[in-house]
Amino acid sequence: MTDLPANKSFKGLSALLAYPTGELATAIPDIGAVITSERLVSQEAMQQLRPLLADLSTGDLYDLQERYVELFDKTRRHSLHLFEHIHGESRDRGQAMVDLVEHYQRGGLMIAANELPDFIPLFLEFLSARPLDEARGLLRETAHILTLLEERLARRNGAYAAVFTALLSIVSESAGIAGTAEADDEPDDLAAIDAAWEETAVTFGPGNATDGCSVDRLRIQMRAANRDVRRGAA
Repeated sequence: MTDLPANKSFKGLSALLAYPTGELATAIPDIGAVITSERLVSQEAMQQLRPLLADLSTGDLYDLQERYVELFDKTRRHSLHLFEHIHGESRDRGQAMVDLVEHYQRGGLMIAANELPDFIPLFLEFLSARPLDEARGLLRETAHILTLLEERLARRNGAYAAVFTALLSIVSESAGIAGTAEADDEPDDLAAIDAAWEETAVTFGPGNATDGCSVDRLRIQMRAANRDVRRGAA
């Protein structure tokens, strides 16, 4: 039997990270119901998500929009673009964007010209249309970035941090987030990780670590990003 995509929770969580609108406020009850009924998000994470659902549903729209801009558009620390937290403004980011667009196209997603492919709501939209095991695998490769955003947002706005808590619960309940069991398979050699990071670009798709469309290449850079976060905290 074909493994048909049924992960509507990704689409719902994507909507919660979008710019607040009246249309979003109207849809909040349905979004909450879908995420609850699908049970991909843990019950604990769902409880943490409820204040944001209530806020987006009943809060003053102007205030919600102002808060969103202040939180996500005025600082790179809370950027909703995945590669901002890995490449920044380096030239590697351009190739990573191209690779991600190609992966979306292979999966049947055509993005608007004004949308950057690493925008997390768009990434989640793509995952919502993929088989669940594949979606979880791709999400797991971004777990270090999601954790970073969860921690930073918790210090500024706990309501939005809950979206990332929910996303992390989807992968942690299935096989553990990246960097736990898998970490034992990799040598703790920062020089070796740096060398691999420099030789590869972030890409999505099947293949080995030297293939131009390899999930393994994303894993290498996600681990490098996690290493940089730990160094900065030391």
